[in-house]
Parts: sequence; structure tokens; C-alpha cells
Amino acid sequence: MVLQGKGGVGKSMVASVIAQYLTTPEGLPLCIDTDPVNATFTGYEALDVKRLNIMEGKKIDPRKFDAMIEMVAEENRDIVIDNGASTFVPLSNYLITNQVPALLQEMGHEIVVHTVITGGQALLDTISGFSQLLGQYPEECQFVAWLNPYWGPIEHEGKKFEQMKAYTTNKGRLTAIIEVPALEDDARVDFSEMLQARRTFEEVLNSKEVSIMSRQRLKIAKRDLFAQMENAAVF
Repeated sequence: MVLQGKGGVGKSMVASVIAQYLTTPEGLPLCIDTDPVNATFTGYEALDVKRLNIMEGKKIDPRKFDAMIEMVAEENRDIVIDNGASTFVPLSNYLITNQVPALLQEMGHEIVVHTVITGGQALLDTISGFSQLLGQYPEECQFVAWLNPYWGPIEHEGKKFEQMKAYTTNKGRLTAIIEVPALEDDARVDFSEMLQARRTFEEVLNSKEVSIMSRQRLKIAKRDLFAQMENAAVF
């Protein structure tokens, strides 16, 4: 599950990269988008994302949520769930109150919560969301922090993420850190255009409409991300 209470920080990008990494010759993981406002993840047609509205107003709809759990429980594939910022608080409360992580673990599922930390103006908000997640969610959950420097370096008062109190206090619960490449100039444009078009790495790398050097730059970015994920035992 990709969870973060701040909008526009790259949650759907992270969900799409995870789904691409988990794709095998046998097929795709089950991809679910529960964002009732911005169905960005659903826009990735190549990933066959299912959009599920689990909200009724500002509250979780128990029947819709139950239907999602039934769907998840019957799956043997990897499952990637992208959740919107507007549903972050109600979904978290519902999951914790109903002890859903423990339930899914009993069913044989391994639960990994991915959260995004970004630079720039959203840094402190995403750091707060990170601390909130690790402080509230039960031990059945594993956590992965994605550091996204698209809007600026992940630094505060001269300290990098690994030197911040939010990390040192919670590092025992953190399974892995994935650093999104700090792309510059043309590579940054290539990556942004790919995301805006809701295209996967594979689609772009196999497209003759994309220039050779654009494909090369994206190939390097993909290799960097996938290598980090390969080295993280949680994937």
C-alpha cells in the first residue's frame, strides 16, 4: 500500500514503479486505486489498474471496504494499492481500528506500507506523515520510505533524512529506503513526460516515437530504481 497524507508528492509514481517491478512474464500484479479524487494510478492502462471507491462522503464505506478485502484475500498475486491523500486519515483509522493488518497476515499476506518523503515546501508535511504512519501502524506492517527529490533535496536545517529525528526514532521499523534519482535537465523532462502520459518504462523504451537519447536516459533511471528495489528484501 502506498500511503501519505500529503497530496502531489509522487504516490502514484511510486505505485506505478512498484507495479512495474513486480510484473513477471506470467503477468501483472493486482493493481488497485482507491483515490476518490485523483485517479492517477488508474491512468496507467498498461497496468490494468482497478479503481475502487471505498468512501461514502468522508468516511470509509464498510461494505465497499469489505469487498476490497475479499478481493485481496483471494489473490495469490502481488497486490499494489494506491491510496489518495483525501482518504489517508479515514483509511488509516479504519485499518487500525479493525485490526486489518493482523487479519491479512493471518490470511498469509505480507503487508508493506510505502510512504513518500519529498523535498521543498512539502518536506515537513511528508516527514510528519512518515512519523505518523510508523507510530500508529502495528508490527504486522513493514515500511519502505521513498525519498523523492523532485521538488528539492531531502534536507532540513542542514540534516539529511538519515540524520533527522523522524528517522533515528523510527529506523527500527523501516525495512528499506528507496531514493528516486535526482534527475537534471533533459532526464528530468523525459521522466516528467513519461509520468504525465501515464506510461510505463517498458512502453516508452519500446516506442520508436521517443528519441534514442530519451530512451537511454529513462533506461538509466529505471535501472537505478530497480537495482535499489532488488537489494531491498521486502520486494
